[in-house]
Amino acid sequence: MIKQLPLACVLMLTGCASWDMQSWLGQDETVQTSKDMPATAQPMRVVNVREYEQDENGDKLSLDAFGNPASNSHLQRGGYLSQYTGRHIGDYVQSLTQDLVSNMEYVSDKTPIGVTHFALLDSDLQQTNLLGLQMAESFMHELHKFRIPVVDFKSTDYIRITPQGDFFLTRDFLELDGNVGLNYILTGTLAKHSGGYMVNARVLGMKSKAVVATAQMLIPFHVVDAILGEGQQSHERVNLKQG
Repeated sequence: MIKQLPLACVLMLTGCASWDMQSWLGQDETVQTSKDMPATAQPMRVVNVREYEQDENGDKLSLDAFGNPASNSHLQRGGYLSQYTGRHIGDYVQSLTQDLVSNMEYVSDKTPIGVTHFALLDSDLQQTNLLGLQMAESFMHELHKFRIPVVDFKSTDYIRITPQGDFFLTRDFLELDGNVGLNYILTGTLAKHSGGYMVNARVLGMKSKAVVATAQMLIPFHVVDAILGEGQQSHERVNLKQG
């Protein structure tokens, strides 16, 4: 009996502690369990960023992380609502690159290529916009994925440290190397169409000027608007000048 006494004391103390805890919580302060969660809560699910559902008109709508149609209010422009399709400018450049590679001649992993900005077709070919600038950046990425050697001729021989940031690229031709060893150039033009921008891409021999690959694609306005923004599509241009 003496050996069993400590165990009995422990059981009595445990029971008292449980009773005191329930008394302290009270009847209105019970711990909430999963079945007490609000009915409006939705479990998050993993979705593909290319997953869609159709609205009443049969148009594709992207889904958010909870499986609901994503809001398109931020895409409203000039009295109409552009439907977000889940595609951006990089997706169109990817398709253009695949078209270029499919009919490309002479270019190999031993022939360095440079990428220029796409000029506006209705200009003196010395003007572009943010779409033309971004397309050049995306083409460099896509060509590298095909293991085609890409040379960024806007790179300098030093890092410029300024209060605005640290930079290695420049558009000042006086800071660039005149001999970059390019064999080919990827370039092209942009033409405004009734439904978007027509992109005309081609690869030229640096010396021969011979066309060795071509591609063409229409980029819809709702994709262009995502990068140009309201009011820039028709009016703003970036002048490409030396110095």
